[in-house]
Amino acid sequence: MTLREIGPQRFRSEIGLYYEDFQVGNIYEHRPGRTITEADNTQFSLMTMNFHPLHCDAHFASQTEFGKMLVNSGLTIAIVLGMSVPEVSGQAIANLGFQEIKLIAPVFAGDTIYAESEILAKRESKSRPGQGVVTVRTDGIRHDGEVFMTFERSALVRSRADAEANPTNY
Repeated sequence: MTLREIGPQRFRSEIGLYYEDFQVGNIYEHRPGRTITEADNTQFSLMTMNFHPLHCDAHFASQTEFGKMLVNSGLTIAIVLGMSVPEVSGQAIANLGFQEIKLIAPVFAGDTIYAESEILAKRESKSRPGQGVVTVRTDGIRHDGEVFMTFERSALVRSRADAEANPTNY
C-alpha cells in the first residue's frame, strides 16, 4: 500500500500499482502469508457445495495416499489471488482472464502459504486510452518453499492520469 498526498499534511492510502509502475520481469513477493485452518477448509468446501470427502471427511482422507484431508484447491486459488491484489490488481478495472492454472502439490490444514507474482507482459489498451493490460504469473508457495500452484492472469489496469481524470475517492 502506498500513500498519496491529497493536501497539506493529509495522505490517502492507495492499493495497487498503476500501469506505468509495472516493468516486465519484476517479481513481487506478497505478504503477509496465510496459515490455513481446518475450519477455513471446511467452511469454504461447504459454502461452495464441494462435498468431496477429501475436504470434509477425515476418516476417508486418512485412507487415501495423502493420509489426511486436503485443503480445497478453490480456497487456495482464492487466497493466492487475493494476496496478489495489493500489488498487481488494486488499480485494475477488471480481470480479463486466467490461463494455465496448475495445481502442483497438496496443501493441508496448518500449512502457511505465500505468493509471488512476476510481470510477464504489458501493453497499452487499444480500445481504452489511459489504461493497459498487464499479464502476470503468480505462484503459490508453501512455508517449506514448495510451489504448490501457478497461474497466469491478465488485468486491465488504470494509469495515474486515468485515475486522476476519473476519481473514485480512493
